[in-house]
Amino acid sequence: MRQSLRDKIIAVCDQKVAQKGENVGLSFYAFFANRNDDPALLMEAATWWIKTHQLDHFEKAIKIREMVVDGK
Repeated sequence: MRQSLRDKIIAVCDQKVAQKGENVGLSFYAFFANRNDDPALLMEAATWWIKTHQLDHFEKAIKIREMVVDGK
């Protein structure tokens, strides 16, 4: 996964946890605008989320942040 996407995921997870607490869940769509302005980046996130790690649609933000920080 490219570094810019990793940085964005970490920032979004930090923001969501700060706003709603450690139990907040999110999907990979949380990292993108409501319009599909970068399909390649969206597919990269979806592939990491769905194909590589077989995650559920919604996961805890702290879990996702930890996975990205750990380089998984």
